[in-house]
Amino acid sequence: MTDATTGRLAAQKGSDPLALLRRRLLKIATASDIDDGDSALVIQSLDAKSLMDQFPEWLSIKDRRGRFVFANAAVLSIAGAQQISEIFGKTVFDVMTDEVAEERFLLEQQLMSLGQAHEQEELARLADGREIWLLTTRTPLRNVDGQVVGLISMSRDITERKRQEGLRREQASVLEMVARGKPLSVILDAICRLVQQQLDDVVASFLLMDDDGNHLRHGAAPDLPLAYTRIVDGVEIGPRVGSCGTAAWRRSPVIVRDIETDPLWSNFREIALVFGLRSCWSTPILSTDREVLGTFALYSGEVREPTQRELEITCMATDLAGIAVERARSEERIRHMAHHDPLTGLPNRALFWPQFSRALHEARREHRCVTVAYIDLDNFKQVNDVLGHAAGDEVLKILATRMVNSIRATDLVVRLGGDEFAIVFSNATQDEAGILRRLRELRAGLCAPMEVEGASVHATCSMGVAFFPRDGATPEELLACADRAMYEAKAHGRDTLEVARSSIPLVV
Repeated sequence: MTDATTGRLAAQKGSDPLALLRRRLLKIATASDIDDGDSALVIQSLDAKSLMDQFPEWLSIKDRRGRFVFANAAVLSIAGAQQISEIFGKTVFDVMTDEVAEERFLLEQQLMSLGQAHEQEELARLADGREIWLLTTRTPLRNVDGQVVGLISMSRDITERKRQEGLRREQASVLEMVARGKPLSVILDAICRLVQQQLDDVVASFLLMDDDGNHLRHGAAPDLPLAYTRIVDGVEIGPRVGSCGTAAWRRSPVIVRDIETDPLWSNFREIALVFGLRSCWSTPILSTDREVLGTFALYSGEVREPTQRELEITCMATDLAGIAVERARSEERIRHMAHHDPLTGLPNRALFWPQFSRALHEARREHRCVTVAYIDLDNFKQVNDVLGHAAGDEVLKILATRMVNSIRATDLVVRLGGDEFAIVFSNATQDEAGILRRLRELRAGLCAPMEVEGASVHATCSMGVAFFPRDGATPEELLACADRAMYEAKAHGRDTLEVARSSIPLVV
């Protein structure tokens, strides 16, 4: 140690700056009109280390070589140290990985060389493996001559803020997917992954209410075992049907702490335990009209109840899912309304033409026949005039139901408008006689009496039939040909069936 340094230390001995500050403040407090003793207590507690130890922020001081010369209690706690002596003289290379340490060391050396302060957000990995986000301010430390002699660093934990920012970004991303009309399964899958990113050691799952209102169908569960999702797909809701089936039944959350002992899981216990699922917390997804749309569940491999944060994330997930499911249902209703007759529920012309074209395309590829029947009710105006339009609408709905029940799943029935319908049969063979027999049976079924508003109604129909490829190559040609045959049936006295006349032999 030089003589000059020794002299300065000797001059400073016994003149602690904080001690001088305390004496000066105590004089001011004593002379003040507001002196009540409380200020004196604060002033007497002014001590550099105790002050810095009371900061929750991480506060440290390093010399020009980047070695620790001071650290407050928060830094010591994170470093797993009890006394400053345990980290005194160490550098970032002693407490961080080489890659991160080199980056920090070079930054701090640059700041001290330039004499500049710097603030940045940075990710830190703790000794216990946790990762936290810090907002760190680094300021060069100067002596009384203005020379940079070290660096002061203060870091504040902003992990929760970063988590909330990430959560908001992910929520916005999901809502954008909803707005863009992404498939519901994709959106629900994204919500599951969002939840699992925000929480630890849980698996998320969505089940959606079936159209019958009594069963839950698989919606999304990207990290549940596939075998388990297949087993629970289609489960019937009820008062003791696990967490999800019960939550949908009760229309309220169901928290099962221990699947192995909870009676709600009595019929599903073994299935869950095989896959290592020990607790399950399910919440119903409700529409704006309080209709149950499905359920959202969190599974844990531990016997426990959900944390407050898990409950908060669950509320967020069910809200997002409710928006997505309602949007998907609305779009499905719009699509259905655009392509189906609102009275009978049958496909309309907008859906008929592409489906008819597809049937002809497949018939060409597979060398099959196609039959189209044009159906027009006889004297339907009299039904409306005598019984009223409401009764007429009821007759149309009954006849539409009879048509649907008389065809196969591969056939197509459509309401062309008014009292006109068409049926397209995809024939595996060229059995024209068999097709005509089916059509005559269908026509007889349509003509059977029906009870409408207390009156017995007997509605007959005229039917024209055309065959592909004999009577035309396109949907328009075939329907026009069947239409002409139908008018021939009308001309021949109605309530009959006519086959289109063609000189082309029926060959494929």
